[in-house]
Amino acid sequence: MAGRAEHTGNTPDPPATPDTPGTPDPPGAPDPTGSPGPTGTREAEDKAATKAEAEAEAADTGDAKGTKATKGSTAADRLTVYRGKRHFGRTREPAGGPAAGGPGGAGGAPRFVVQIHDASTLHFDFRLEVDGVLKSWSVPKGPSTDPHDKRLAMPTEDHPLEYRGFEGVIPDGEYGAGTVIVWDEGSYHPLSRKRKGRTRSFQESLADGHIAFRLDGSKLHGGYALTRFRGGPDSGERESWLLVKEQDDRAGRRGTPDARRARSVLSGRTLRQVAAEEGGGHRERG
Repeated sequence: MAGRAEHTGNTPDPPATPDTPGTPDPPGAPDPTGSPGPTGTREAEDKAATKAEAEAEAADTGDAKGTKATKGSTAADRLTVYRGKRHFGRTREPAGGPAAGGPGGAGGAPRFVVQIHDASTLHFDFRLEVDGVLKSWSVPKGPSTDPHDKRLAMPTEDHPLEYRGFEGVIPDGEYGAGTVIVWDEGSYHPLSRKRKGRTRSFQESLADGHIAFRLDGSKLHGGYALTRFRGGPDSGERESWLLVKEQDDRAGRRGTPDARRARSVLSGRTLRQVAAEEGGGHRERG
């Protein structure tokens, strides 16, 4: 909410790669520019992936496998996992109607949303509109404005476009039970990249495991990148990604706001206020 300061947590994210400005590729990830990427030990990579998996499982964020869109699949097909986990007679979460495959929002720009979800553990959900659905990642410590922060991001099931506006309490007994607020939302601009001399579409880059984009939200602005450093097609391993702020004129040292004091960009409410007003209770943690 404009004019209201938000408190920033000071706990640094454990570095999964060397702390250098910009958008580095993590250990083992291909460098989309073709230049040599940073190196790292297998032990460090294993530690980062294990930590990411444990946090995602604690947050009840679901299985990262099986969320990749198959050729010819529709937005409705890609919502099968999402719908199968929810009872829409009990939860106010949107079931999602027929969705167009093109971008949405004013001027045809695709949309993004960042929600704070106080489920079994407190975390941020980062979602980008792609092909008629919201591609989603659980980010335990939330997106940062500091390029030195490399935030672990675990893919979750695709969500319907209507989820951009969801704020409220998911009832006990339902998948992801807890309170949700919309911390930030807006449009984003996909950034193209080349591979083997050919410009890759945003969808192809997503499948390759590296996407770059510019956010134009109420709180988040400028370039960001998501890079997969563990798992992927046919690997048999759960996917782990990193969300990193680009070194640009919108970068800063503020990091990420305190999720418990952060306010909704839609209603100006905190998690506690939403829980109190909409029922279900607010489970205090640590």
